[in-house]
Amino acid sequence: MNTYKLPDYDRMTLQFKVTTRLRELILKGEFKMGERLMQEEWAKKLGVSRMPLREALRQLEMEGLVHIEPRRGAIVTPISIEDIEEIYRLRALLEGEAVEQSFRFLTEEDFEDLEELYTKMSRLHGDDNDIEEYMDLNEKFHRVLMGGCSWRRIKGFIETLWKGIPSYTPSLLANTIDEGRKEHYLMLEYARHGNGEELRKVTEKHILRTRDNLINMMKNNRD
Repeated sequence: MNTYKLPDYDRMTLQFKVTTRLRELILKGEFKMGERLMQEEWAKKLGVSRMPLREALRQLEMEGLVHIEPRRGAIVTPISIEDIEEIYRLRALLEGEAVEQSFRFLTEEDFEDLEELYTKMSRLHGDDNDIEEYMDLNEKFHRVLMGGCSWRRIKGFIETLWKGIPSYTPSLLANTIDEGRKEHYLMLEYARHGNGEELRKVTEKHILRTRDNLINMMKNNRD
């Protein structure tokens, strides 16, 4: 029986499905460091053509999970638990600081955007069909919330950290929408009412909870 073949999620793009499945397998330790992903073999296992698989591998290379070498194809470079610890700890520190610097300069239009994004996220039910939309809304929410921060360097560091795994973590974790709902609400409320200290705290908690869930997933699947 083919345990890799993708389920049929109508609202999710094929490339997104392929990328999500391969990312999950890499983070769960299904591949060894340096293992080669053969396009023809994995297209067959996943039940797709080579085109979405090729695009998925390009995305995973941007995330640092594979390295594409001429004439050798995609070579797996798994991310470690220590890498996750570093990335998310840095994100918590930097984004906590950024939102505390930002909230005083958010406009009424910014708050309306945050409320709209939160409302849209709240309407999602947490099943697989909602994950792609949630990821997009979640990233926009965080970007608007940090938008008032004028420190270019800290925003540049955050952007670098966002380019890898963090943007796609929701696709890997169960209950991520339900768990994030209360935290996003508190972020919005603390920003709206000018409580920078609590805004920083809940932002850091939100990021570190995700870190802990991701590390637990990786450990559980590698035991």
